[in-house]
Amino acid sequence: MTTIRKQRPIAEFFKNIVRNRAMLFMVLPGTLWFFFFAYLPMFGSVIAFKQFRNSHGNFFENVIYSKWIGLKNFEFLFKTEDAYIITRNTILYNIVFISLGLIVSVFMAIILSELASKRLAKLYQTGMFMPYFLSWVIVGFFSFSFLSVDFGVLNKILGTFGIEPIFWYSDAKYWPYILTFMSLWKSVGYSSVVYLAAIVGIDRSYYEAAMIDGANKWQQIRNITLPMIKPLIIMLTLLAIGRIFYADFGLFYEVPRNSGPLFPVTNVIDTFVYRGLKTTGELGMAAAAGFYQSAIGFLLVVISNYVVRKVSKENALF
Repeated sequence: MTTIRKQRPIAEFFKNIVRNRAMLFMVLPGTLWFFFFAYLPMFGSVIAFKQFRNSHGNFFENVIYSKWIGLKNFEFLFKTEDAYIITRNTILYNIVFISLGLIVSVFMAIILSELASKRLAKLYQTGMFMPYFLSWVIVGFFSFSFLSVDFGVLNKILGTFGIEPIFWYSDAKYWPYILTFMSLWKSVGYSSVVYLAAIVGIDRSYYEAAMIDGANKWQQIRNITLPMIKPLIIMLTLLAIGRIFYADFGLFYEVPRNSGPLFPVTNVIDTFVYRGLKTTGELGMAAAAGFYQSAIGFLLVVISNYVVRKVSKENALF
């Protein structure tokens, strides 16, 4: 009897696989992608605690036989003069990007959903979505065509009003605003499409009932649209918080064109590690930075999700 009971769950497991084989086949490519590019590379986290050297036959042998050095790789991040600056820049920029990105994306999604002409809405949607596909290298040259001292469009416009040219790539005070604008310009289109899809999926009978009760457009948005997309807002915000210690490398490296005078406001953890890796060639140091970012991001997601569960359990991510 015990043997039969043990076999039943196993038999039921394989029956479920056969029964749902079509669905499992559909998710197989995504599962393989996550396995090879997300889970398997976790093995490399051990490099953060080793003095990695290319002294053996292959990569795995180099990892196994490299010398253990504990937390010394992490000292590179925390014992330099720039440790406070890069951490401050990374966190503050991400807080601004997450906050403004959420507000602007939801705002644009609501506007697009309210447009009477669907053809016009699709045209605007496509125009907003296009920058998302552009490489930061292209965006960097695009920005340079506007900000160049000699040939930049902005300085040409300022010159027509008798204003002296601004040395954009030497004056750091403008760049928090420039980077924020460029980040929103490139990402808002994609985010707004996600929120727009959620808004379009809302049952129209809610709005019809609200109009019968005399609710104006703002009241409909406040009492129907925003509450209905609230779970999506919370989920995407929690995922964004998990990457608050990560910075968009292309934005902070390509757009400022690696200009030294701008480092106080453009240097973040990712660019700092890249420059350090180019200078020292220490792979362990880069792995330590990645491990640090991942660990802190994981803790932030868990803590944020715990707070959400305390306030509204049904909207928590897990």
